[in-house]
Amino acid sequence: MNGLLMIGLAMIVLGGAYIIYGRWLANTWGIDPKAKTPAYTKEDGEDFIPTPKGVVFSHQFSSIAGAGPVTGPILAAVFGWVPVLLWILIGGIFFGAVHDFGALYASVKNEGKSIGAIIEKYIGKAGRKLFFLFAWIFSLLVIAAFADMVANTFNGFNADGTQNAPNAAAASISMLFIVVAMVFGLFIKYKKPSQGLQFGIGVILLIAMLAAGIACPIF
Repeated sequence: MNGLLMIGLAMIVLGGAYIIYGRWLANTWGIDPKAKTPAYTKEDGEDFIPTPKGVVFSHQFSSIAGAGPVTGPILAAVFGWVPVLLWILIGGIFFGAVHDFGALYASVKNEGKSIGAIIEKYIGKAGRKLFFLFAWIFSLLVIAAFADMVANTFNGFNADGTQNAPNAAAASISMLFIVVAMVFGLFIKYKKPSQGLQFGIGVILLIAMLAAGIACPIF
């Protein structure tokens, strides 16, 4: 299948699911768009801060992706593109999206509490402990698998000892991302620029970091 056709099909399916399935979930759960969230009712400038919709969406969009951009191509190379595409569409809509949507809404309905605190409230301390144990073990597996898959990405040398410039550049860019993300976050918090200005600065910084990483690779 042509790559552009595949992307177009996925966009149509995901967009349709957002409008139809997302609206059905919102109506079923009785979500009130006008209700004030804990970010407003418990605003303290630290843990509870009103945030623009674009920022919340971007954060959640990147969080749900997780290791997908890394593991997706690997799985496609092993099993072919059809199973991976189906998993992205079916799994993303009926597992990933609805899970995150439900977890976030449960938190909003319970004064911004974490899922562990919510489980303790409705199930008990034993349920909370079991959940934390599962989350801890699952996190270990995810971190170990992700580290194993991406470790070679930052290896600046090939098996024969020759330098690998793209990998070394990736290491430089990743380090710059970490520093710039913290500084840019403080800039947004205290200067409160418009979303348009944030986007413009973000694009410029992204290009600058890519150029700097390629020019100054870390071997």
